[in-house]
Amino acid sequence: MTQQQIKLANAEQYTHVDFELEPAYHAVWVRLRYPARPCISVGLIDDLEQVQNRIARIAKRDHKQHSPERLRYQILGSAQPGVFCLGGDLELFMQLIRRRDQAGLERYAKRCIDILFDANTGYGLPFTTIALVQGETLGGGFEAALSANVLIAEKSARFGFPETVFGMFPGMGAFSFLARRIAPAMAKRIIASGRVYTADELFQMGVVDQVVDDGKGVSAVHEFIRHQQVRSTGFEGLDRIVEQFNPITRRELMDAVHVWVDTAMRLTEKNMRLMAYLVNAQNKRWSDAAPAGALVDKARSA
Repeated sequence: MTQQQIKLANAEQYTHVDFELEPAYHAVWVRLRYPARPCISVGLIDDLEQVQNRIARIAKRDHKQHSPERLRYQILGSAQPGVFCLGGDLELFMQLIRRRDQAGLERYAKRCIDILFDANTGYGLPFTTIALVQGETLGGGFEAALSANVLIAEKSARFGFPETVFGMFPGMGAFSFLARRIAPAMAKRIIASGRVYTADELFQMGVVDQVVDDGKGVSAVHEFIRHQQVRSTGFEGLDRIVEQFNPITRRELMDAVHVWVDTAMRLTEKNMRLMAYLVNAQNKRWSDAAPAGALVDKARSA
């Protein structure tokens, strides 16, 4: 399948993802699209699974054939202005919890960690994944950004884990990914705080790799790739050393999911009301100008 055919197929197949190859940079852009609330819906998971499977097949085939034109980079971004992703589908979580559908919660979470694990490990290839955060990202959206090998953020980007506001914690890799970037104690502090952080704050902590001016994110990605390509063999070797030092495993991520599901099944009615408040606030956010960070603060004081 040619690159042009892949682009054309995307327009017909995917509702929640824009998929575009950029041959000059050996890169593929995966931009999240949100027909409704900008969260990780089942529809988004469906499309991401298909897109990643497609990327993995192309990258593995070209790598096996030693193609000089092979895919080397995947960039995850958002097509929604002002937001990267507001996290998991809280409305679905509430439905599953009230039905006592533990298996349904676990199935959702496992699909998420499979996507994040493949991104984090580069499909088992010399392959670099990049997250470009422009706008707000919360909860599972923050986890998706952290799962990338490189995290680039525009200056106005905001990050947070609001789960502790309603008695939960981010259970799809947050601690694992953060603890590979910074000290575990600091990772725990970020998660437990429930607060919203700026891109500059997280850069100073070592969570974000690069902060650029608003509107400069795409050019920053291009510049990063150009810099990498000049010294590609050295960077690939360094990546292998980093992965060997403290590799993330599916088992580690799945163990966290089991705890997350167990915690969800023990939420109180007050916890559920706070979760519902945040869902309603996020829905309302798209009819006014309130930033998601402000909604998290309101939920904390509700």
